[in-house]
Amino acid sequence: MRETTGSKAFRVVVLVILSLFTATPLYVMVTSALKPLGDVQGDFTWWPSNLTIQPFIDIWTTVPLGQYFMNSVIVASSATLFSVVIAIFASFAVSRYRFRGRSTFTTTVLATQMFPGVLFLLPLYLIFININQTFGIQLVGTRTGLIITYLTFSLPFAIWMLAGYLDNIPKELDEAARVDGSSAMGVLFRVILPVARPGLVAVAIYCFMTSWGEVLFASVLTTQDSRTLAVGLGEYSTQVNVYWNQIMAASLVVSVPVVIGFLLLQKNFVAGLTAGSVK
Repeated sequence: MRETTGSKAFRVVVLVILSLFTATPLYVMVTSALKPLGDVQGDFTWWPSNLTIQPFIDIWTTVPLGQYFMNSVIVASSATLFSVVIAIFASFAVSRYRFRGRSTFTTTVLATQMFPGVLFLLPLYLIFININQTFGIQLVGTRTGLIITYLTFSLPFAIWMLAGYLDNIPKELDEAARVDGSSAMGVLFRVILPVARPGLVAVAIYCFMTSWGEVLFASVLTTQDSRTLAVGLGEYSTQVNVYWNQIMAASLVVSVPVVIGFLLLQKNFVAGLTAGSVK
C-alpha cells in the first residue's frame, strides 16, 4: 500500500517531536557540564556564556570518581561474566534435556521476575549478616556481596531468555554433531554457542546494564571503599552546595563506556532479542 503525503508528513512530525524530546535533556546535560557553577545555578540559558572544561577536571578530585568507576567496572563485569557462564549451562540443560522438575524450575525462574527488587533488600542484608556471624565471611560493604546480589537479579532473566533462544536452534545440529562423535559439551561449545552468539550478546548487555546503573542495593550494601558510580554521583551534592555542572560532567563521563559498548554490539543485541537463530 502506497504511503500518502499526509501520512509521510505526520510520520516526519512525530519523529521530529520524539527526537527533540530525546535530544533536549542530553543537550542540557552537555551544556551544563561546560558552564561554571555560578552560571548553572543562575538563570537558565540554552548556550553557555563562558565555556569551560574545568568541571571535567574537577570531577576527579571533588569525589574519588576513579575509585568508584573501577568498583563499577569490576562489579558489573563480574556479575555479567558469572551470569552468562551459569546461564549457558542452565539454559542448555533446560532447552535440550527433559528431566524431573524441569517445568518447576523454568516456572520458578520466570516467577522471580514478577517481584519488585526492593522486596529482597532486607532478606539479602540479613542473610549476609548471618553469613558473616556464622562463617566470618564479610559480604556487606564488599564488592563480592554486591556481585552476588546482582546475580540474583540478572541470572533468572538470563537463563529464561537464553533458553528461549536455544529452543530456536534446530536440534538436527546437535544430532549431526553427535554422529560426528562430539560429546554433550562438544555440542554446546562447538555447535550451539557459535550459532547463539547474538543471544549471548543480548544477555550480556542486559546483565551489564542492570548492574551498572543499580542504585538501591548499592547504597545499602556498600561502604566508601566499595561504592559504585551510581551511588558515588550523589556525593557531588553536599550540605553546603550542589555541584550541578560536575554532576552533569560526571554523568557524561560514566555513560561513555556503556554507550560505546551498546553502539558496537547493538546489531547482535537486536538480533538476540528478536531473531532467534534461523540458519
